[in-house]
Amino acid sequence: MFAILALFPIERTHEEVKCVEQTFGSFLREKRIARGLTLRGMAAKLDLSPVYMSNIENDRRAAPSQEYLERMALLLQLDKPEREWLLDLAAKSKQNRVSADLPDYIMDRDIVRAALRTAREADATDQEWQDFIDRINRRMRSSGEDSDTKA
Repeated sequence: MFAILALFPIERTHEEVKCVEQTFGSFLREKRIARGLTLRGMAAKLDLSPVYMSNIENDRRAAPSQEYLERMALLLQLDKPEREWLLDLAAKSKQNRVSADLPDYIMDRDIVRAALRTAREADATDQEWQDFIDRINRRMRSSGEDSDTKA
């Protein structure tokens, strides 16, 4: 099996995103080691065999089910961006097209599907998507500030 490579954001700024190639297995290994867990220890906590865990970390097996991904995220104490990256890499390892946390959101909202199709047809650039994300983030920050001032 070939390892699926992805770009992992190391440092996010408004101006620039620095990336390195990373697979699901290498990300998992990096986070496990950073948390001071042995491969056998993590496998035991997840009720997985050490061989299976090793195969995942060495990209010989695709990522496990959504249930195990959630358990891994909790065990590794991943923050929100790391958890989302874990799901993205897992989807890539399975050759899925959409991360596990997104299908329901996409399928439950007609406007989201319309927006994605429009972006695809227009061949939206990364900068256009980043502008859209920045606009939503500004709205979230300003609504958070509004709720803080009302309290």
